[in-house]
Amino acid sequence: MTVWSERSPISAVMLNPALIAAVLAAAAQGHEKETGQGMPWVLSFVAAPMVLHRATREALPASTRTHLAAWTGRNPVLRAGFPARAQTLAKPVKEGTRFGLAHDALVLEEGGRLRSVYRRPRGFNTPDELDQLLRKASLLGRWLAKADSPATVFALLGVAP
Repeated sequence: MTVWSERSPISAVMLNPALIAAVLAAAAQGHEKETGQGMPWVLSFVAAPMVLHRATREALPASTRTHLAAWTGRNPVLRAGFPARAQTLAKPVKEGTRFGLAHDALVLEEGGRLRSVYRRPRGFNTPDELDQLLRKASLLGRWLAKADSPATVFALLGVAP
């Protein structure tokens, strides 16, 4: 884990553990909404890079009806850059997961599934950009739940667990 004083200001803001934990919690909530189960932990390494990368986030489908294979075929540039983004974010995702677990936003269940236990307080107004990130993360969780398996998701995106 990098000491906070040694992080660049941009990294400290965009890759802070609380933000990543919130993204993972929203994705886990979306996945659970679709399947009734927690999200496989390994999908965290897909969810965060897809949601935190603006171009990828903006290219995500509006609904879960689009198949992941069709989406990757229509977005070859995003797919080509995904392995490097996923690898770069592996450490921050682990750090965000640990933060979420330590602060009771996430629970790791038997079988390696993440479940969100975070509930937004009543009356809390989320800033617009954060709200967009969390909505896209929830959609992504529902969308990834429709894939056959995490292995299929990894193969379509050109990464390995």
